[in-house]
Amino acid sequence: MSGPECCSNPPTIISGGDVHQIGSLNSYVSGNPDSKIGVILISDVWGFEAPKLRKIADKLASGGYYVVVPDFFHGDPLTPEVPIQDWLKNHAPVEAVGFAKAVIQALKEKGISKVAAAGFCWGAKVVVELAKSADIQVAALLHPSFVSLDDVKGVKVPTGILGAEIDKMSPPELVKEFEAALKANQIEHFVKIYPGVSHGWTVRYNDEEEAVVKCAFEAHQDLVNWFDKCLKTNP
Repeated sequence: MSGPECCSNPPTIISGGDVHQIGSLNSYVSGNPDSKIGVILISDVWGFEAPKLRKIADKLASGGYYVVVPDFFHGDPLTPEVPIQDWLKNHAPVEAVGFAKAVIQALKEKGISKVAAAGFCWGAKVVVELAKSADIQVAALLHPSFVSLDDVKGVKVPTGILGAEIDKMSPPELVKEFEAALKANQIEHFVKIYPGVSHGWTVRYNDEEEAVVKCAFEAHQDLVNWFDKCLKTNP
């Protein structure tokens, strides 16, 4: 399922930055390369060059993580002139799972012992698939798209879900079902629905909307706190 919510307020894409090839994918990297804890951020349909996504990577990196934002679209993110349904025919989230596993393997080969992943909209489906097979140690889904209740029932690792009050892709009612499933399966979890914001707000907020910006920053800090709790305090 996808819709106009996925396409609202597209980012102004930036090129450059500290980009390396990791597991065959060009990836924006941030943080100490000698860190033993890695975080993979999986973008929404607008891709790994979105500046607000990279700011989240930098914030996580400041906490001691080695953060990687791979280009799972191989240089072909959604652009405003392309219908999203046409674009999705060549970019199904499940097709990115194998590439994500290769990134995880590359991180482990460089000495990283724990890997967390956060997925935004489109990327949340990739993360939930990784969480089913415990390829990662911690998961976070931010305003997920394409994620079903059965998906959440299958996760095996601590999982955070950050949802928007106004969201047809993952409405609050569905997010509450996700929470109940995690609780029933005794999966450590953090679930929060943010009031007054719409799908995609954490990476596509309008800088002029003060209340939305404040809520986005709150969600970013909650993401940091969730990873800190699971990666730094748990054995």
